[in-house]
Amino acid sequence: MERIAAVGDRKVEDRILAQECPVAIELNGIGYAVLMATPADLVDLGYGFCRSERLIDRADDLIDADIHDVPDGIILRLTLADHVADRIVARTRHRTSDSSCGICGIENLEQAMRPLPRVPQWQGDDAAVFTAASALGTCQPLNKATRAVHAAACCTRSGDIVMVREDVGRHNAFDKLIGAMARSGAGWDGGFALLSSRCSYELVEKAALAACPMLACVSAPTALAVRRAEQAGLALRAVVRADAMLKVPA
Repeated sequence: MERIAAVGDRKVEDRILAQECPVAIELNGIGYAVLMATPADLVDLGYGFCRSERLIDRADDLIDADIHDVPDGIILRLTLADHVADRIVARTRHRTSDSSCGICGIENLEQAMRPLPRVPQWQGDDAAVFTAASALGTCQPLNKATRAVHAAACCTRSGDIVMVREDVGRHNAFDKLIGAMARSGAGWDGGFALLSSRCSYELVEKAALAACPMLACVSAPTALAVRRAEQAGLALRAVVRADAMLKVPA
């Protein structure tokens, strides 16, 4: 690559590029979705995606996951338990989405705005959010190398970051984190999620479905995200910086 300065100077430099490829998700042999994702932590992505799509309620509802490299991308084959398998048929429609947005296969507006579960009330201190925000950059090795991916972090009540997942898509990063937590049996335990992205309603819904008590994002929320968070009792912090943030609503 060539770096071009405003004053006209030019310099050739090497740069690591973030990887992105199609990941086809198959559920019990049925094609369900194609995501554009960073090809890492894909089993975590599968678990989190299924949870966000309301296809599973807990980790043991997904009983097998296989990753297959193919010439055009990756196939992630997931096997769901019999007692939740009928949910696949109810939601399946062959389609392509550019990230896991949480509304794939929805047939009507009523389904798109289905009620969200109430989450546990967050009892933490906002100082913990500042602590986590200050440390997030050191927990993003892929973004440090590429400056092109999002991160989703699980933070303790005191603001310590205990788990991070990265992806080119903000939805995928959060699904990877939710899936990794489900697979390891980790809970929020009064902590919160910190995301390096804007606060969209899809991320609010993922947080609510994962029983996360508080969601903090580095950029602003949408109006729908705020409304959906209020419905779920989800605490929101937005435009999070090391020295300031917004409590939404005030």
